[in-house]
Parts: sequence; structure tokens; C-alpha cells
Amino acid sequence: MATVTRTLHLGGVGKPDLLRRLQVQGVKLNAAAEELFADSRFTVAEARSLVLAVELSVSDLGFAEGATMPRICEAARHVSLLLCPLELGQHLRLLWPDQPEGHIGQPVTKHRAPPKSVTVVSGPLSQDDDTPKGFYLRKIEGLLWLRGYRSDASHIWSAEDCLVFCRAQGED
Repeated sequence: MATVTRTLHLGGVGKPDLLRRLQVQGVKLNAAAEELFADSRFTVAEARSLVLAVELSVSDLGFAEGATMPRICEAARHVSLLLCPLELGQHLRLLWPDQPEGHIGQPVTKHRAPPKSVTVVSGPLSQDDDTPKGFYLRKIEGLLWLRGYRSDASHIWSAEDCLVFCRAQGED
């Protein structure tokens, strides 16, 4: 997979306004995403800033057989990639309405990232496995989704799973 970078503006928009913008664009949320939005620990930055989002596969980080998120994050740090703010998922969803379709002709998945989905890697709100860990983006039968997911530290992410990290401004 080729690495894709996107520059996004974060901050300056409260959670209620982010939700309204997602609704206006027709973005669907699952129950885990709604749970994340309702959590008081999920905050958004007051000041606007630019963030460079880097999309790559688990394999791109050197894991041809897949890896756990702790190992993936360690490999990402070695190439100057950082965890994303939790709010990046909403801004990326609004910026990327032409995400490739991920449902048609694909098998149903359970306990793994769906085909063509993109998981935003952010610090979890809680180490509790019942609390959603973050957001992923998906397009299903033409509908845009911002979905929350649950995962524990022992989950093996597949080599083809697509992830988004951040890179500090000014780095290549």
C-alpha cells in the first residue's frame, strides 16, 4: 500500500458542532461512536491547528504477519509517527467523502477491521476493554460511516489493515 498524507485543520469546533456537521454530510455513527462522543473524557482542542495525517498499512510498518497495537505504535514512533488526537476521526471523515467502497463483494468480518476501512490510531480514553478505543472510517453501500471500535492490547491487527497516525509539522 502506498502511504497517503493529508493535512487537516483540527480544533476550534466543539463536539456538538462536529456532530451537526457529520449529520449534515449524512455520516452515520454506530453505537460505539455515539458512546465516544458522549464521554466527557473526549475533548476537542479549542485552538485551531494543522495536523499531518499519515495513512499506511500494518505491513508498511514492517509487520507482514500483522501485530498488536502496542507493537504497531512502537514501530510508528521509530519512524516519527505519533498518536492522533481523538477528534481527528471526525475531521478526516468530513474531509474524505470519496472513500472507496468497502462492502460490495467483501466477506463479512468479525473481530477485525473491515475491508477498505481506515482506523485512526489515538490514545484510548480508558484502558478498560469495554470502553471504545477510537474511531474508524468506512463506506458501506454508498453511506459514509464514522464508527467506534473496541479492541484489547492482545488483538492482532492484519498486515493489510489501514491505519492513520500523525506526523509533527515540519517532518517528512
